[in-house]
Amino acid sequence: MDKQRVMEMVKEENVRFIRLQFTDLFGTIKNVEIPVSQLPKALDNKMMFDGSSIEGFVRIEESDMYLCPDLDTFVIFPWTSEKGKVARLICDIAHPDGTPFEGDPRANLKRVLKEMEELGFTHFNLGPEPEFFLFKLDANGNPTLELNDSGGYFDLAPTDLGENCRRDIVLELEEMGFEVEASHHEVAPGQHEIDFKYQSALKACDDIQTFKLVVKTIARKHGLLATFMPKPLFGINGSGMHCNLSLFKGEENAFYDPEGAMEMSDTARHFLAGILKHAPSFTAITNPTVNSYKRLVPGYEAPCYVAWSGRNRSPLIRIPASRGLSTRVEVRSVDPSANPYLAMAVLLSAGLDGVKNQLEAPEPIDQNIYDMSRKERSDNGIIDLPSTLAHALDLLKEDEVIINGLGSHLFEHFVESKEIEWDMFRTQIHPWEREQYLTQY
Repeated sequence: MDKQRVMEMVKEENVRFIRLQFTDLFGTIKNVEIPVSQLPKALDNKMMFDGSSIEGFVRIEESDMYLCPDLDTFVIFPWTSEKGKVARLICDIAHPDGTPFEGDPRANLKRVLKEMEELGFTHFNLGPEPEFFLFKLDANGNPTLELNDSGGYFDLAPTDLGENCRRDIVLELEEMGFEVEASHHEVAPGQHEIDFKYQSALKACDDIQTFKLVVKTIARKHGLLATFMPKPLFGINGSGMHCNLSLFKGEENAFYDPEGAMEMSDTARHFLAGILKHAPSFTAITNPTVNSYKRLVPGYEAPCYVAWSGRNRSPLIRIPASRGLSTRVEVRSVDPSANPYLAMAVLLSAGLDGVKNQLEAPEPIDQNIYDMSRKERSDNGIIDLPSTLAHALDLLKEDEVIINGLGSHLFEHFVESKEIEWDMFRTQIHPWEREQYLTQY
């Protein structure tokens, strides 16, 4: 895609407005909408905005920032009006002198990808599996806690009442260029999953952000709230975003070795070992909310122990059965509240540390870890993931590899903001406490 082709498509499709999108520290999509008359200026990287107004960006005396559109991300939103469509371009953030802004999560991922290329790899691929819940809206359009169905895993209508909404989401995604591989009802009532084909990590992260926007927009059209909150309800499974990761050298999957144990290469095992080593430290990034840790508990299919297996679904990492180009490492702890650009930066940094230092992976754990005693887990070298955001932040602050994967700006602002979030939660009085203690004492 080049400037001329963008301008041609805008004219051909009667696009009237352009959203210049970017992602803040916490993974929230931000945008500046401009009339199409301003598009040439935007394509020349001359659109300025106030960075001091964006969480985790810069101080007021450093506020001038520039939006630099990635032309390959141009897409027209299918649901917009025929009288004047809306398109979007995802942007990187730059300083006035043109240098990348170190607080831009997307630019930071690009930096880590360059470090990967220096080690001889050409691609870091990601296949995400984001899950979400659908809740009903009330007569005033406000969200309720009433789920829209009582379906279970792979159910279909009439039990799965979200089927039509999910189908419309898939149709919109396909019209925007997504290659959707599967969509289905998940384990919990009201919970759904739509999987799309793996892409290079940067493109996949862009797709995750677009996916969330499409899901929420189409759900609203069906009178529903779509939420990527990790654990909205007690007593049922939470929502994860399993991440299928692989490194490529040209057209060859560096994780595949037909002669290796389990047909995995040494590179795959070193990468896996790096993920396991740094998992407790990167959890604050891949599971960044107070609510994230309500999901990472035994009994709801979410991993809470640091281990790996070829077939067992209770550890942190699973190696799916496909081989050849599809050989991959599936990290199961990540949840969809994570900023995908930050999550991929730390996962890649952890894996590359294993590759660079040829870390050795422990033996796989092929039994159900949830059924093991604490002593059995200890005897097998299995440690726990952090159980609270506060604990996760403490571990993050001790790991130089993960800090370097974020860069000092993102690391410092992330920790500062999340410690405030934890303190707000810690000092709040919750309904459970009143139910337990108000009349007892």
